[in-house]
Amino acid sequence: MARPLLLLPVLLLSALCLAVSGQEAETLLEEDGILLLNKINFNKALRTYKQLLVHFYVPLSADGRRLSEVFQGAAGQLQDSDVKLATVDVTKDKELAKELNATGPPSIRLYLFGEQFNFVACPVPQSSASIVTWLKRRAGPAADLITDLSQLVSSKEELSVLGFFQELDSEYVRIFHSAAVSLPDISFAVTQNDDVISKYDVTHDVVLLLKQSKLIQAYRMTPQTSEVDLMTFVSVYQMEPVTEYTGKTANQILSSPVLSHALLFVNKGSADFPHLHAAFNAAAEVFRMKILFVLVDVSEPRNGRLMEYFRVRDYEAPLVRLVNLTDHVTYQLPSSAPDADSIEAFCRDYLDGKAKAKMQSEPIPEGWDQRPVKELVGSTFEQVAFNPNKTVFVLFYVPYSPESRAVFPLWEELAEALEARDDVVVARIDASANDIEMSVQGGYPAFCLFPAVYAERAVFYTGDRKVKALLAFVHQEMKKAAKDRIKEDDDRSKYVKALKDEEEEEERKINKQEL
Repeated sequence: MARPLLLLPVLLLSALCLAVSGQEAETLLEEDGILLLNKINFNKALRTYKQLLVHFYVPLSADGRRLSEVFQGAAGQLQDSDVKLATVDVTKDKELAKELNATGPPSIRLYLFGEQFNFVACPVPQSSASIVTWLKRRAGPAADLITDLSQLVSSKEELSVLGFFQELDSEYVRIFHSAAVSLPDISFAVTQNDDVISKYDVTHDVVLLLKQSKLIQAYRMTPQTSEVDLMTFVSVYQMEPVTEYTGKTANQILSSPVLSHALLFVNKGSADFPHLHAAFNAAAEVFRMKILFVLVDVSEPRNGRLMEYFRVRDYEAPLVRLVNLTDHVTYQLPSSAPDADSIEAFCRDYLDGKAKAKMQSEPIPEGWDQRPVKELVGSTFEQVAFNPNKTVFVLFYVPYSPESRAVFPLWEELAEALEARDDVVVARIDASANDIEMSVQGGYPAFCLFPAVYAERAVFYTGDRKVKALLAFVHQEMKKAAKDRIKEDDDRSKYVKALKDEEEEEERKINKQEL
């Protein structure tokens, strides 16, 4: 029995060491007033502080670095507040980030009353003051009360939102305050003052967006108005009708409550840029609050990643894309010279659900190759167009273009005229709904012939839109291709013979070594 008694002090010492080690691991370390949290001490921080503002960051990302600077600045301003600031490096504490569902982009959360899943997401802040303002507005009041006209005139705020309300305890004011909390970068104020109301010639229950006290836009509240509606109004009208995509505007664009975005990819240095911008701007005015209009300069190297995402090449500009950020489905207006009318019609078709999504490929239509005009899609295009034993003449069209639809009968007539020839294919493809790895010259419709050669060659037709002229073009290109094909066959024969001779020589060397 002596041995177990001897081991008892050792076991007690080990248990004590483990307890001390656990306490040390749970220690809440700070740096410049900000807690450094991890999986071990996160719950202790929740238990210790009723309000814990946590920045989940990615050190090497640009957004992560910018938010870290903003967060550190806010920490200095909140030293004496009831809110404790903390950070979690999600690249180091992946298990904790996964457990808290914080593996996405850098974010800031306010945890309340020590509960792990009781948190409020902080709107992406533009500055340290944004975080401080957000916390103050949550505590209330969310908007300043203006009782005198001089308060408004003396305001130096670049942008402000002013609500005129008959009753300050109404549902309209509650919605107004909720929007103010969600938009901490903008000044919000309410008033019942008749002098202020008469200055802008409005009635009660109207919200004004002001720029240095000058009216930009008015919004009338209705029983149907929601917080999202009001936020959308402010977010949209604080921006120009067309916003250029830059490092400074990227977050504003991506955080907009308007989730349908129209993008104009254009070279700002091109001669037709002023005309294109004016056309895009005219359409933008029509669809404010419904579609956000964004300009992307294809000559700007820093826009490379955005262009890569949308699979746009600089030489394809100008072109207009529409994207829905809820499902990331993309639509394209395939025109080399978009104007205000075509852009407006395209946007209206999109909103009405008539626009066709741009996909890598539409589904292959049933019986696509059984009719005189073959119906191509993205997945069948290369296989058909670049068949070295067929001459393939393709019509590239867009279904909502009257000019495209006008040539359909002509294309049918051409196909019927060539139907007896097994070596010729007449086809068409909807360029608005299928991705094709080639650039179509000019606008739509476009006519492109792919000769029966091994080299992947495309010849665009720009002549008269008459069957006789089209047939003459086909026969002319077939004659050229026949000559090229003789040379290609000869070169291929020589290449195959050279390979065969090389293999035979290698085989002779091997046999000689074996002997």
